[in-house]
Amino acid sequence: MTGDHYFTAEPSTAAQPREVEFTVAGRDWTLASAGGVFSAARLDPGTAVLLRKADLPSASTTGHLLDIGCGFGPITCVLATCATAATVWAVDVNERARELTAANAARVGAAERVRVAAPDDVPADVTFAEIWSNPPIRIGKEGLHDLLARWLPRLAPDGVAWLVVARHLGGDSLHRWLVDSGWQVGRHASQKGYRVLRVTR
Repeated sequence: MTGDHYFTAEPSTAAQPREVEFTVAGRDWTLASAGGVFSAARLDPGTAVLLRKADLPSASTTGHLLDIGCGFGPITCVLATCATAATVWAVDVNERARELTAANAARVGAAERVRVAAPDDVPADVTFAEIWSNPPIRIGKEGLHDLLARWLPRLAPDGVAWLVVARHLGGDSLHRWLVDSGWQVGRHASQKGYRVLRVTR
């Protein structure tokens, strides 16, 4: 065992390359994955609920979209494939996750519209029409609040953020914190113990 977490910047865990298959938006996906990243062996159940219950962008969606904590890139690849006129920023502290996301964006033919970056490498003047995240609950409540307080203010005035959180891991308390922080929050869907939250200004 190692001390690695999926939010470790440079995982020392053996990569052990693998592929993850799933179906979203009427399409079958096969993406590359590896050890040392979030949910390396399968599409995380929360991510699956988010992608199936939230309102995916369309070919008419433009501007910049953001995937916070992209892992091996399932959300990024779905967004980039649906929103062919938009640019998707895939952000993760984990170097291996970023490498996998870049490779998977190329695999689905979206490399030119995906920007893979460490958090500090996203230009400060970029605002986002949509923000998507299955946020890293395991970093703790304070870390999670700091993460969302960093990125949500970069929503465009008419932008929307889609978050998925397990109810037993604090989905309802996160909802309350977002409201108390001045955001408009709706519980868009609940499935399999997960809350899908729609967040706007």
